[in-house]
Amino acid sequence: MAGTSLGGRLYRQIKRHPELIPMISFICLGMGSAGLYLLRLALKSPDVCWDRKNNPEPWNRLSPNDQYKFFAVTTDYKSLKKDRPDF
Repeated sequence: MAGTSLGGRLYRQIKRHPELIPMISFICLGMGSAGLYLLRLALKSPDVCWDRKNNPEPWNRLSPNDQYKFFAVTTDYKSLKKDRPDF
């Protein structure tokens, strides 16, 4: 066991126990989905500020039509009007 790699051991376990295939695939799917969602939050959310010099308050540059929520049930962002002051 000392000279085998992780991939080799995983392949042998799958060959011996094929019932592990759905469990491993769902774990990989969940980890991939969580990683993509964290990446989306880091890049698209107005709460995250990567550049403090050029854009110190990114939430002030959003127009009312920008949809930054992942899923909005009842809000139609295209029909919203501006109801806040400019800064």
